Amino acid sequence: MIMKDNSIIIQALAKLLIPFVLIFGVYIVIGGADSVGGGFQGGAVLSAVFMLKYLITPTAMVRISILRATEKILMLAFIVLVIFAFATTLNMGEKLGNIWMIALNIIIATKVCCGLSIIFFRYVFYEGK
Repeated sequence: MIMKDNSIIIQALAKLLIPFVLIFGVYIVIGGADSVGGGFQGGAVLSAVFMLKYLITPTAMVRISILRATEKILMLAFIVLVIFAFATTLNMGEKLGNIWMIALNIIIATKVCCGLSIIFFRYVFYEGK
């Protein structure tokens, strides 16, 4: 269901929040290698950017097929990276281990962001009619 009444206040606040949500999501993803958080939590926060973009321009159509394809490719990349990491060595050292964790967190975050955005847009465009 496309929103009919766009509040100027909501649009202005959404435009203002997008950079902060984006920075916070990236912080959670990158910081997840050393602290609590990581791919899933960061991806959930980053999917809020798509939701805020919908509040700004509800008439803009999103290609769910691109999000689905991206999600499938990232799942394959995640599986390949995990197999490669365990096949090469389990003793990577602290610095290389953090780089692997950041790379895996980025893949997971992007996959979760795509998945939650697909769910959101599916409800908005198809189920909300």
